[in-house]
Amino acid sequence: MSGNLLFGFHAVTVRLKTAPQSVRELHIDASRRDARMRQFLERAAAHGVRVIESDDERLSRLAGNTRHQGVVAKVEVLARSQSLDDQLDTVEGPPLVLVLDGVTDPHNLGACLRVADGSGAHAVIAPKDHAVGVNATVAKVASGAAETVPYFMVTNLARTLGELQERSIWVIGTSEDAEKTIYDVDLTGPVALVLGAEGPGMRQLTRKTCDELVRIPMHGAVESLNVSVASAVCLYEALRQRRHVRTATKPEAPEAG
Repeated sequence: MSGNLLFGFHAVTVRLKTAPQSVRELHIDASRRDARMRQFLERAAAHGVRVIESDDERLSRLAGNTRHQGVVAKVEVLARSQSLDDQLDTVEGPPLVLVLDGVTDPHNLGACLRVADGSGAHAVIAPKDHAVGVNATVAKVASGAAETVPYFMVTNLARTLGELQERSIWVIGTSEDAEKTIYDVDLTGPVALVLGAEGPGMRQLTRKTCDELVRIPMHGAVESLNVSVASAVCLYEALRQRRHVRTATKPEAPEAG
């Protein structure tokens, strides 16, 4: 993680929950004495984390911005021991993967990770040379999802999509000129949803590698959605379809005798 820093209550709290030993020290705004800060400090104390009182100016310098909420943590980088193959091997049921092609804005990536976590996606994939990595801003926007959602940056995205297809994962790209909409396709099986950056969309090679293209129907004046909003639309449609299938196939309870 860039600078080995996390900031904001959500991001730091999730790290305290999942890997408290990796939090080296906490810098907090000494002027904050509200209930949220007290509860947060109790959690830090329970894990024996060193707490350093500071002021807003110093915290802003540490975080690189003013959106730290009075909390900045110096942390150790967590090693991601699993490969993408290892991660997919552990999935029970049909995999649901989000692929981001060309998303370079950390706020967009953070929001996409948050959506991926909420919808139950099993992994997020991005190319190394056309994407932003997980940094402190991404972690803050993700509100803890950067700690829970496996994020894989791959050298060759088209080749990785081909490897997903070899696993019988249907690769569905999004394009505003596609004939079908996201609501016209079956998302209940193994699926990788591919979204490009707002504006340019997917790169041409990525587009050609997809098994199918779909669009999100737009009925107003705007022509496209932000990539994180588009991710939410697609992932939650997949979640809706999968829940409907599980409900439809659930055996009926036996009648009381």
